[in-house]
Amino acid sequence: MISNGLSKADQAHQHVLNGITTGQYKPGDRLVLSSIANELGMSVVPVREAIRRLQTDNLVTFERNVGATVTGIDPIEYQYTMETLALVEGYSTALCAPLVTAQTLTKARGINQQMREMLNEEFAPELFTELNEKFHLALFEHHPNPHILDLVHRGWNRLAALRSSTFTFVPTRAPASVVEHDELLDLISDGAEFSVIEAAARNHRLNAMHAYLDHHAKANPKSF
Repeated sequence: MISNGLSKADQAHQHVLNGITTGQYKPGDRLVLSSIANELGMSVVPVREAIRRLQTDNLVTFERNVGATVTGIDPIEYQYTMETLALVEGYSTALCAPLVTAQTLTKARGINQQMREMLNEEFAPELFTELNEKFHLALFEHHPNPHILDLVHRGWNRLAALRSSTFTFVPTRAPASVVEHDELLDLISDGAEFSVIEAAARNHRLNAMHAYLDHHAKANPKSF
């Protein structure tokens, strides 16, 4: 395995995280430390450290007599993650707005146009979600606070691990998301105030959350 200068624990963390986010390891799957260690050609110690880090991020659950398993899809966990993302993405978007160049705005509009074109084709929620992440990442290209940006990435990783893309369950949310992207870019382009941009970006994420939770409540009335 190519280390790229990473420690063995970091390599193991990257490997397992990628397995979770890509669906190689599905919710409820056991993560057998010895098997992962053998696969990576290392001892169990760095793998155990990697699993502990993933447990801290709520991507892995550890149960006595069972071991480490991939966290299952939980609407409450989804809600908590989305509410947190609404805060950090809203603040990040407003904080980065003055640093967004005309070139970046053009790039973001191009990504959003790709998303718009997908609405008229055979809708692929996973690709739409990937483009959605690229759209927001473009706006954070010159983020001045790496700690806040790390919180954003942690939230995205949690959503990927939960496989809870709003667009998978509520594809009707997609057109509204594209429109809200346009509105957000217009605010940034026009030099709107921090509070206005922050509120628009925060509500953009919360609108997606409410669309999913409303869908889940209708599909599982006894769970609410």
